[in-house]
Amino acid sequence: MKQLNTFGRYLKKKYKVKVSKIPLGISGFTCPNIDGKVARGGCTFCQNDSFSPNLEHNKGKFFLNLDSPSNPLLAKQLAQLDHQIKTTQKYQRQNYGTQKFIVYFQAFTNTYAPFETLKTLYDKALTYPDVVGLSIGTRSDSVTDETLEYLALLSQKYEIWIEYGIQSIYDETLQKINRGHDAKSVETMIAKTKALGLNVCGHLIFGLPGETQEMMLQSAKTSYEWGIDSVKYHPLYVVKNTLLANDYLLGKFEPISRQLYLDTLTKAIQMKPDTISIQRVTAGIDDDTLLAPQWCGLGRNAMQIYIYEALKEVGFVY
Repeated sequence: MKQLNTFGRYLKKKYKVKVSKIPLGISGFTCPNIDGKVARGGCTFCQNDSFSPNLEHNKGKFFLNLDSPSNPLLAKQLAQLDHQIKTTQKYQRQNYGTQKFIVYFQAFTNTYAPFETLKTLYDKALTYPDVVGLSIGTRSDSVTDETLEYLALLSQKYEIWIEYGIQSIYDETLQKINRGHDAKSVETMIAKTKALGLNVCGHLIFGLPGETQEMMLQSAKTSYEWGIDSVKYHPLYVVKNTLLANDYLLGKFEPISRQLYLDTLTKAIQMKPDTISIQRVTAGIDDDTLLAPQWCGLGRNAMQIYIYEALKEVGFVY
């Protein structure tokens, strides 16, 4: 049996202690695919709250004024950051024995804001005890050279990761999901990010509309060739109040089955270079917003059991 190169093992080997991510949901961040700069409505599957456990669920959500070099709501954002980091650090120390942390700017597009706002938030996150770095979720069309160069400067002292949503390498698929950019945009930004010495994690979604297993695996293979350092695999699931939900309810979209997802995932992992670490092998949601497939609502532990068993069958220990 071959042990997989997981992100946790990579961090443990480097820092000699348990390192965990602190996922942040800072109100005020939006996305160029939502606010109209690129498109409106976001990706067809997007209900961003479902990926962001710390995002405030209230009617008073606000977004950054991208036309202004200053952010008058920065004080509220810093207060949210402070609360989320301190609360999560305490929980992870007590329940998982975590000794060091990476702050994960997760919700929405976390480089899509005035540079001074980003710099203030990034710098503040790095001041907390035992924080060794940042992981920043973003899109390929939302990162300026100024931001990348600053992150490269931080990487001389800290563990800095940029997480790009690749999803698929097929432009026709990206158009179907209203992604707002093409695959070349992602390839170009990964190359630029890597050239500055930054670590890149790529997100891949299996089960996108109209894609065959061959297409899903080609997206994985090409992403590996683009030079990503780590990967997250996700099944596409349908949640309420999304454009994808409309297609599902009209019978225009059939979600990926658990069997096909497991087969695609194991094949993608088998072709993955050993040097690329794995950060996630599935995703789901356990509340009443999930429409389909039902197996994505089984809970993380139950889903991982199925995945671990499938990996064992092809010779891997997760």
